[in-house]
Amino acid sequence: MAAGNAERNGGQILVEALHRNGVDTIYCVPGESYLPVLDALHDRPDIQTIVTRHEGAASNMADAYGKLTGRPGICFVTRGPGATHASNGVHTAREDSTPMILFIGQVDSAFMGREAFQEIDYRQMFGSVAKWVTQVDRLERIPEIVARAFSVALSGRPGPVVVALPEDVLFGRGAAVDVAPPRIASAAPAASDMAELHTRLQDARRPLVIVGGTGWDCAASAALAHFVERNDLPVAASFRRQDLFDNRSRHYVGQLGLGVSPRLAERVREADLLLVIGARLGEVSSSGYTLIESPQPRQTLIHIHADPDELGRVYQAALPIHASVARAAAALAELVPVTTQGWDAWTRQLRADYLAHSTPPAPHPALDGVDFAGVMAHLDATLPDDAIIANGAGNYTVWVHRFFRYRRPATELAPTNGAMGYGLPAAIAAKLRHPQRSVVCLAGDGCFMMYPQELATAMQYGAAVVVIVVNNGMLGTIRMHQEREYPGRAVATKLANPDFVALARAFGAHAERVTQTADFAAAFARASKSGLPALIELCVDPRQITPQARLA
Repeated sequence: MAAGNAERNGGQILVEALHRNGVDTIYCVPGESYLPVLDALHDRPDIQTIVTRHEGAASNMADAYGKLTGRPGICFVTRGPGATHASNGVHTAREDSTPMILFIGQVDSAFMGREAFQEIDYRQMFGSVAKWVTQVDRLERIPEIVARAFSVALSGRPGPVVVALPEDVLFGRGAAVDVAPPRIASAAPAASDMAELHTRLQDARRPLVIVGGTGWDCAASAALAHFVERNDLPVAASFRRQDLFDNRSRHYVGQLGLGVSPRLAERVREADLLLVIGARLGEVSSSGYTLIESPQPRQTLIHIHADPDELGRVYQAALPIHASVARAAAALAELVPVTTQGWDAWTRQLRADYLAHSTPPAPHPALDGVDFAGVMAHLDATLPDDAIIANGAGNYTVWVHRFFRYRRPATELAPTNGAMGYGLPAAIAAKLRHPQRSVVCLAGDGCFMMYPQELATAMQYGAAVVVIVVNNGMLGTIRMHQEREYPGRAVATKLANPDFVALARAFGAHAERVTQTADFAAAFARASKSGLPALIELCVDPRQITPQARLA
């Protein structure tokens, strides 16, 4: 701990605290409520300040940063409307278990409780969404509160923290003691738990590993792969966590999410033991708590999670283990292999099911436009292993998650809370973080139009992402549900879209329209080599509502 006895304003003290906690990037929309912070950032060229065109995009970028780095993404917004716009990213970070800290300017302390200009009680607003919501009441406490914010965001199940900053605290001057960054404790599995896990695995006839959650890095994924290979186990990924295990491995058997393979769903029901590592097993991954029933599953459940509050909250596991995914994976890698397994046929069959499901079918001869499955097959065959794929929400994502095979950790940026518009801000954050890597955003026409203005952000900072807009002229997911529940009574799902190519070019981006599948490869190559943010519009047949379903 170092003394900061020199008099500083609150903004300077806050920025120094961020620097001491290793912050190198901030995403924001400027506001007068936190001007002292912006001024202090002027003297910190080592902290890159990214100005977005919408607070929702800034908070989504912070979430993407957290997914990519394992460190809290930092977002600053102004009070009132700025905070409400940014709440989208906070909800995403909560459901995705992403470390993130949202700093919000707040009204002067003397005005609170009077419904002053843009005043909101952030403890009430974010109380059920963030892990911790607080408001700085004294300038001297800024370093302490920032350190605690990092600790809360990173501990146990990671998630978002919200810190409100009253104007008088930021503009005020005084002395504050700077503090060191917090050390984050992590739990390790007990030896007795690992011994019981080994015994239960030994007794299983149809085991299945389900991997998910956050806190993974390359070492943890490699340790898990070592354990799986030594024991010849099948591995499924929970919803939008496909990048945690190499999809090309003979042990990978698919994803438990929207568009789950019917065969994989049946295999989950047939399994007699589920080894769940890091995943919460939410509504989507469990298919509405039917594949894995709550509170007591039919299968023997071994549930490993970093947060003790998650263990027993929804599922009563036969063996709950409180451990971080990194330490759990390391312990699993050291286990003596199970010798009487006989699981090879089981694992081979699940893998064969996956390969059949993830191989694009031939295009339907009666459909017009681009075959999106063929597009995904091309991306899967040509993108480098470290390419980052970002997407938001919509039926188009079923093609993405079904036909693209992820290979490395932190290459899938996808919101498990189903937030539309996430893909473009996330892709920009990824490209700024890894400028030498290929970054592709996939978006439906409705999804893209949530934050199309962020093409200006990409242009301003030179983030040469490639955006693929799948244009079917409607909100496909809702239309699909309408046709199922109320056939022939579609309403409010048709979209009148702009000229996407002209729109992108107006920002200065490279842009092309593709109407035939055979033209995509060349268009994608041109977009990738342009050196600019690029947009490719795919004109697809609106009747093809999912890879296997068509509208009448």
